[in-house]
Formats: sequence, C-alpha cells, structure tokens
Amino acid sequence: MKNLSLFCLLLTCIGLGSCKNNQSEKIIEAKEAKELVSEQCYKAVYEKDTLDLKINTFKDGEITGDMVMAIATMPKKVGEIIGEFRGDTLFASYTFIQGANKEKTFKNPMAFLKRGNELILGNGQIQITMGASHFVKGEPIDFERVKYKFSEVDCVEK
Repeated sequence: MKNLSLFCLLLTCIGLGSCKNNQSEKIIEAKEAKELVSEQCYKAVYEKDTLDLKINTFKDGEITGDMVMAIATMPKKVGEIIGEFRGDTLFASYTFIQGANKEKTFKNPMAFLKRGNELILGNGQIQITMGASHFVKGEPIDFERVKYKFSEVDCVEK
C-alpha cells in the first residue's frame, strides 16, 4: 500500500512538472511573438497644429505606439494607438485623454497611408455602433485632401 501511494505521488509530480514546462513554453512563444522589430517616430505640422507619433512594430505584425495631438483651438490629446498594416495602410484605434480630464477616455479609428518615409492621416466617414466608433464600411478614406502628413524624425526619449 505504501508503494502504491509513493507511485501515485510520483505520477502526480511528473504530471504537474510537464504542465509547468508546457506553460513556460507558451510564455516563451508569447514573448517571441511580442518581439519588437522596429521603432519609428513621426511629426506632422499644419499651421499651428503639431502631432507627434511613435510607432512600435512587433514580429507578429501588431503595431502599438503613442500619439500627442496639440491642435491650436483644442485641448491637447495624449494617447496610444494599436493596430496593424493592411497593405500600405495602417488601421489603428487611438485611445486618448483630452486636456486635464484624466478620468474620461475617448477612442477613435484612424487610418495612415504609408508613402515612402511619410505617413498620411486619412479622412473617412465614421459611425458609432453600440458606443464604438469605426469607419463606415464601403466608404473610401481620403488620403489626398488632408491636413496632416507625418514625416519621419529621430525618436527622442522623454
């Protein structure tokens, strides 16, 4: 009986050990997928408006970054973008706070067309469905008549 108990305990330990190894393999795979491939910074200036954008590109194709929009007649918008490239267009969601109000966050869809070293912020028709804003399906996004064209700049750590 004592040998049977030891045998069961040994099997349990081996089983738990293999689960732990499998779990650490999954963590390693997740970290590899989140491997940073590149970091690029951009700036757009239009009249008295200045927009700063930092984009991180990961191995799995995900794009994250930070954007600050200092528009002359509005409170400053500070937030993060998350998205992905589809062809030469970055489709992203911009989550930001506006001005000193840190309690209320806003979320807007954005589309950036990449042309050479330039990103062009497109204008598209946006609709709100169940509290979430998104581009209207089937409606084109205009990248020609735009205010904000981002030029690549050196990244500066803050």
